[in-house]
Amino acid sequence: MRRFGELVGVAVAGLTARKVRTLLILLGPILGVAAIVAAIGINESSKGDLKAKLRELGTDLIVANAQDTIGGFGQNPRIPEEAADRVARLPDVTSVTGTFQLSNIVTLPFAAAEDYYRAFPVPIIATHLNLPETMDVPLVSGRFLNEFDESSAARVAVIGRDLANEYGYIANEPRTIQLGGVDYGVVGVLDYVLLEPSMDSAVFITFANAVEDWDIEEPDPSRLYIRAPTNTKYVAEEIPTVVSLGGPDGANTSVPTDLLDAQSQVDENLNNLTKMMGGLALVVGGVGIANVMSISVIQRSSEIGIRRALGHSRGTIAIQFLFEALVIGVMGGILGAGVGAGVVWMVSEMRDYTMILSVSGLVRWASVSVGVAVVAGLYPSTKAARLEPLETLRLG
Repeated sequence: MRRFGELVGVAVAGLTARKVRTLLILLGPILGVAAIVAAIGINESSKGDLKAKLRELGTDLIVANAQDTIGGFGQNPRIPEEAADRVARLPDVTSVTGTFQLSNIVTLPFAAAEDYYRAFPVPIIATHLNLPETMDVPLVSGRFLNEFDESSAARVAVIGRDLANEYGYIANEPRTIQLGGVDYGVVGVLDYVLLEPSMDSAVFITFANAVEDWDIEEPDPSRLYIRAPTNTKYVAEEIPTVVSLGGPDGANTSVPTDLLDAQSQVDENLNNLTKMMGGLALVVGGVGIANVMSISVIQRSSEIGIRRALGHSRGTIAIQFLFEALVIGVMGGILGAGVGAGVVWMVSEMRDYTMILSVSGLVRWASVSVGVAVVAGLYPSTKAARLEPLETLRLG
């Protein structure tokens, strides 16, 4: 044990005596571990809140898109109202909302912005009145479309939160928005729709307005959002059949849990790629450790010769340099994990993420750093052990 303590002391003394060289050696493992920890941590943190909210809000939501008669998507497939009513009568279905996105309509918050919004059109969505309930999304301000708006075809609209921010909309202020040259009064702002991010920049109107102002032939949706708290996947499988009863209309369904599974696979692939790149950085750092320590062996040849002359064996010399590599690996791993965790924390604070960081992951990658450093130290330690006292005097 005493011998072990002496070796550790000599190794630490050798590193602290040449601070600049030691710092340069440490950069490899620090940057490698920090890059891996930061990349994986930021990826997991950015997805963590979204996944949690999607699982909370969307595991019982089904999205049904209209299909044409041959199973593909036609130019403008629709789901008739009677088909939507049949879906609403299915057991386990608690809510159904239909939407239809209008096209080729320029949305203007003010006349000077026409060129910009012609190039970057805003989605205009005709919707049933229960969209907030079905999507489980509150309003930031004002109200949603109601039965009076539908029956009178009142020219009022609700806008998404991103669009409200872009327009500089102040809560409850009298504001109009121009849709295809027609002025609509803004009566409310819908909060973020996690399950349909495109809605955050959309304008919502009634089907009555879509028919009256833009000559939509029938107030039929092209998409249905269905809430089925129980037997969700079974209901999703039944919807295409229910929609097509009595006619050629069809629908294609998806459940957000399927999207979550796909997203998890993408995240896993991204994490694997990150690990490969970080591992490559650690290997490059290991090569740097081997090179710098090999140079250090030559520079410290006199020291090695004196220790050999005082009776230290080849094994002792080799272990001394291996201990130096071990200390570099431990310090680099700890500092790299700390730096990576700090980057994850900083990005999470800036982006308002919930920080997700695995302690076992930190330990694992710090351990990899130690392993790489020790392997990298094998060649220079062997080289140092093979030096003869007379040869060290010549090199010194």
